[in-house]
Formats: sequence, structure tokens, C-alpha cells
Amino acid sequence: MTRPRRSAKKDNWLFLIGAVKCLKGAVLLFVALGALNLLHKDAALAVKHWVEMIHVDPNNHYLAGLIQKLGALQAHKKLLLTAGTFVYSGLFLTEGTGLLLQQHWAEYLTLVITGSFLPLEIYELTKHFSATKVVVSILNAAIVTYLIWKLKHEHHKGATPRSNFSAPPNT
Repeated sequence: MTRPRRSAKKDNWLFLIGAVKCLKGAVLLFVALGALNLLHKDAALAVKHWVEMIHVDPNNHYLAGLIQKLGALQAHKKLLLTAGTFVYSGLFLTEGTGLLLQQHWAEYLTLVITGSFLPLEIYELTKHFSATKVVVSILNAAIVTYLIWKLKHEHHKGATPRSNFSAPPNT
């Protein structure tokens, strides 16, 4: 197991990114666990019941669309969506935990994963434009830019914060 960098001072931006990644991972984990419960049930009926319990407007356009799509899902697609949600949750939790623990590998992992989704986000923006997608894309681009800057800055400083070993004392 690797230890946090000794010489590195606390990076508030990395802490914030890590905390958000952990939050997203936890939310997705709860969604995946809920979806796992619905694998062999009528998902649309269960969601309608939850909507009634929490007193959400049942005539909401988005909610009605979600319920309709859930009702049309076949069992194997529910299983794939549930498995995919668990995978995304694991990725977010791994990234977030690594960043919170100031692990250098987590910076690279976050850079690669977040950066790899930017082209897809841009493509989705061209298909279905929304302000939310623009904000998410800008935030993810900012994370990628920050991590590239940070990793280059560390490299140019000549520091080796990755090393957990110190040189032996001169005798």
C-alpha cells in the first residue's frame, strides 16, 4: 500500500474534487442497490409507489418519461444498467478516495477517466444541448486542465513526491 506524499501540502482543489467524486460514487452505489432490488419486480410500479410516498407531482413530464422507460425495460437491460451503475460507482469511489488520501496514482486515474469522457460529453452537447450538460462539461474540462497543470508543475519542479523512501544516512 502506498502512503500519501510526505512533502506535499494539502491541496484544497484535489480535496474538493475527491469529495465530489466520493459523493457521486455513493449516490450511484445507492442507485445501483435500489436497481438491484428492482431486477425481478415491476420497476415502473415501484417508482410510482415511491413517488406517491414522497409526494412528488405524479404529472411531472420528466418523471412520467422515466416511469414509461422503466416499464419498457427488459430484464437483461435492467441487469446491464445495474452492473454499469455499480462499475461507475466503483470508479468514482476509487478516484475520490485516492484523491482524498493524496495518492499520486489517483491524479492520473482521474485525469484519464475524466478526460476520456470529454469527447462523449461534447458529442452529447451537439445532439441534445442543455445548460446542465454545458456546466458539467466545463467543470470536467476544468478538472482535466487542473490535473494536467498540477502534474506538469510537479514534474518541472524536479520533486519526486511519489517516493516513499528516503536516502540512507551518510556514514
